Amino acid sequence: MTPAPGITLVGGASFGAAPLFPPVHLEIDAGSWSCLLGPSGCGKTTILRLIAGLETGVDFDGQVRASDGRPIAGRVAYMAQTDLLLPWLDVLGNVTLGARLRGQVPETEAATELVARLGLAAHAHKRPGQLSGGQRQRVALARTLMEDRPIVLLDEPFSALDARTRAEMQDLAAETLEGRTVLLVTHDPGEAARLGDRVFLMGAKGMVEAVPPALPAIRPAADPETLAFQGRLLAALREPA
Repeated sequence: MTPAPGITLVGGASFGAAPLFPPVHLEIDAGSWSCLLGPSGCGKTTILRLIAGLETGVDFDGQVRASDGRPIAGRVAYMAQTDLLLPWLDVLGNVTLGARLRGQVPETEAATELVARLGLAAHAHKRPGQLSGGQRQRVALARTLMEDRPIVLLDEPFSALDARTRAEMQDLAAETLEGRTVLLVTHDPGEAARLGDRVFLMGAKGMVEAVPPALPAIRPAADPETLAFQGRLLAALREPA
């Protein structure tokens, strides 16, 4: 994997004459986790898609650039809220899907090792319908890792999981994505408080940064400073627009 760059997004977006979000300045540090927190409809996923170079349906007046000056295209892996697994493929088939879609020979040995690392060795030849929600998200994470991209964009990938499984997936993602430049979009103040090296709050008035505790991520959920930071994030989210 090539070194992970930092990412800067500067600008605002609108649907014609209707603004989606005002001009913002988002700085994502190289090789660390940044969390983007905010209510539904404020433009969080649009920002992910702008960074990924995907269609957004909005008019964006601004720029997105990498700290190394190289194009971002081709260096991004994207993990969505839903696992998007193909029901007719088994776990290994889904994990190696990207290579097959590009007409490449899948790296089956590497995929098998990755599946085992994520605790799915016994399920490698099962189809998605035979897996639990947490197992399906592990497969989606494995597929993201198989892309071996230095920039990883996560769009609420753990939001549908129960609390215990969500915490396990947070730990697993933090471990396996170490060294990559990660931007996580979330609605959950607790998730942002645990995972974010930097945390950004987005709303109708724009974007502000909230400084997390000095304790390195991933922070213990019961740590007093982490809990206090979670409370401040929740209070900020509840402020009138």
